Amino acid sequence: MERNLTLPIDGATARELRVSDILFLTGTIFTARDEAHLLMLEAQESGKDIPFDPSQMALFHCGPVVSRQNGGWKVIAAGPTTSIRMELFEDKYLETFRPPIIIGKGGMGDRTQTALESVGAVYTHYTGGAGALAAKRIESVEGVEWLEELGMPEAAWLFKVKDFGPLLVTMDSAGGNLYKDLESAVAGNIKAIMERIDAT
Repeated sequence: MERNLTLPIDGATARELRVSDILFLTGTIFTARDEAHLLMLEAQESGKDIPFDPSQMALFHCGPVVSRQNGGWKVIAAGPTTSIRMELFEDKYLETFRPPIIIGKGGMGDRTQTALESVGAVYTHYTGGAGALAAKRIESVEGVEWLEELGMPEAAWLFKVKDFGPLLVTMDSAGGNLYKDLESAVAGNIKAIMERIDAT
């Protein structure tokens, strides 16, 4: 099913999303890779406020290329980062900040799958190598946090987007996992091929 969603979305909407749905997002998304994840978790643990509300946005695993232009920022490229890099702490991040949608590439592991089911969120895949295309769907930079501390690719950028996508839901809150489905299908095909070879 193709769905056009305007952020923020409520918990019921996030829980309705299923593997193979195609999403286009309008609203605010934010970027966070390894360092931003850890910084935000450490801040929360020490009682410090986060300067934005992740639960009202989509989390984008991305290290964008951004340039200064006319006193503001222009996004040149915003391709997804390989998401498995965040697997060690994504479950805790989801439970703490509760973003309803994650955007990345390559999928994530069992810890993230369990957290998605617990908080009612989905993981979506954006095509790798399409950073320039993604940048065209970003209308403006609404803000940037921890730029001096972390540098451009690791800082948390807040982007106003329109029809950002297509995003393929590959892990959902009902336990659906396209990556595991594909692994099972491939394993079955390999087994059938080997059996045919053995029979000849």
